[in-house]
Amino acid sequence: MDYKYFPHTESDLKAMMDKVGVKDLDGLYAQIPDAIRFKNDYQLPSEMSEIEVRQLFDKLGSQNQQMTCFAGYGVYDHYTPSVIPSLLQRSEFLTSYTPYQAEISQGTLHYIFEYQSMMAELTGMDISNASMYDGTTACAEAMMMAVAAGKKQNKVLVSDTLNPDTRKVLDTYALHQGIELETIAQKDGETDVDDMKSRLAQGGVAGVIVQQPNAVGIVEDYTGFAEACHEQKALFIMDSVAADLAVLKTPGEWGADIAVGDGQSLGIPMQWGGPYVGYMCCTEKLIRKMPGRIVGMTKDNRDQRAFVLTLQAREQHIRRQKATSNICSNQSLMALFVTIYMSLMGKQGLKEAAELSYAGAHYLCDKLLATGKFHLAYDKPFFNEFLVKYDGDVDSLYKRFIDAGILGGVKVDDGILFAVTEKRTKEEIDNLLNIAAL
Repeated sequence: MDYKYFPHTESDLKAMMDKVGVKDLDGLYAQIPDAIRFKNDYQLPSEMSEIEVRQLFDKLGSQNQQMTCFAGYGVYDHYTPSVIPSLLQRSEFLTSYTPYQAEISQGTLHYIFEYQSMMAELTGMDISNASMYDGTTACAEAMMMAVAAGKKQNKVLVSDTLNPDTRKVLDTYALHQGIELETIAQKDGETDVDDMKSRLAQGGVAGVIVQQPNAVGIVEDYTGFAEACHEQKALFIMDSVAADLAVLKTPGEWGADIAVGDGQSLGIPMQWGGPYVGYMCCTEKLIRKMPGRIVGMTKDNRDQRAFVLTLQAREQHIRRQKATSNICSNQSLMALFVTIYMSLMGKQGLKEAAELSYAGAHYLCDKLLATGKFHLAYDKPFFNEFLVKYDGDVDSLYKRFIDAGILGGVKVDDGILFAVTEKRTKEEIDNLLNIAAL
């Protein structure tokens, strides 16, 4: 039977088989023992109507346990406005994978331009690129960017308060890039500034990486960090949860040279770990060291507003061995997602969502401490995430949460890291408190 959606014609197949020296398709598998060849029918379901397919997937979906999420540690359960999925699928946006042909990719280029503008404003930085894969790899790209800018300096200092998952990605990238990573010690849950200055003074440092809020939710005071880095010709890199920057002091205000992080908190559902979107912003002087691309706005020959790829590192296409990074794609669809989210929310909406998250987290923390069974691991300022120690069996408590349909935080060391977003109601928080008080 002739299937029009099969890409290869009979002549195509014959040409390929002649090239490899076999007479038919079975000849391709001649060396595979007959005993291990699968000869039965595939266990495929019979054909279904549209409504039957929907019913099937509804039935499969009902087997998932829907849980009330108080977990964070880098991934957060924020609300997704219902209009976003509809706008994502509009043809002027959902176009080519990579917008090389500007004349037919105006929708894609336009939203990337808006994404860059919003992320630069959110982080307080000069420049934003057209997105990265996720927050962890964005941080790794910043590490390599610092080494490229530092020329002969190949050492990067990483705070011990950075999320361990991000640190693992840094270790992997550094191993194959000849980058030496050193850990800055932590003191009472925060980056030890004296240890950082001591390591900077030893020389050879290209960059320093810190996180805000840090891995256990503490909002650290980075006063003087940028100055200490710049005195030693090192770049100051901040990894931040994007949504938190609506109310927290921005990387730009801290004097950071590079700001990175994950944009998942800008309305992207948790969805089992992805796809997410990493952001990267920097100062203008580092623009040519930044991986990826930058979209700019101009005018066409009819004096109409138009969007183009203004800058992309030439080495990514021609002299790859000279490139800071060979990333030549981006999570453009997810960049569109967070662009629509930020457009819908506006400055005030982002701020209100952040303030609700803050208020819920502090309410939960105060009530947990009042039970007498919990105490803060670190008595430090926090935003919407905090680490507590439990005077009891942590595993037993965690199981009680799960049995009640609650994802009750993340177990970190011998404590529990709770996170609260604007989605969590007082009733949900009180339900968790009732279980914790048992």
